[in-house]
Amino acid sequence: MLTLILMRHAKSSWGNPGVADHDRPLNKRGTDSALALGEWLRNNEFLPDEALVSSARRTQETFAGLGLDVESTVLRELYHASSDQLMESLYEATANCILLVAHNPGIGELAFRLARMMREMPDHPRFEDYPTGATFVIEWDADSWQNIDWSQGKIKSFLVPRDIT
Repeated sequence: MLTLILMRHAKSSWGNPGVADHDRPLNKRGTDSALALGEWLRNNEFLPDEALVSSARRTQETFAGLGLDVESTVLRELYHASSDQLMESLYEATANCILLVAHNPGIGELAFRLARMMREMPDHPRFEDYPTGATFVIEWDADSWQNIDWSQGKIKSFLVPRDIT
């Protein structure tokens, strides 16, 4: 069984216009959301074996805020990656449960693309705009990311931080 957790970074701060986009931190709401998302993941037993995280500060702070006992691989190529680039990163994965923390529009496009391939959309009003902290969990009855049939996934959950905070 393979599980993918697609998470958009939590709410970031726009309070300092001099900070480069790559270096923007989370704001208070984002920090609180990351904590809540981590608790939700643990409570629902969606525990990753491997985390792939964009090199941006806000994605790294989101991952740290989850408080999960898993090492992360920080990848510059995930910073504002397209859905194709994000999917390519999964082919390199070796763990059974992957957490991918990245940015819109790529992460939202990947979630929508996967749901469309499975011919099933989450019943949630925020799925298509994939707001900050949006988290989508999908499972496949497969043993390798390299040989996966993307259309055979099963949606386990979709939520946004406001659903749990």
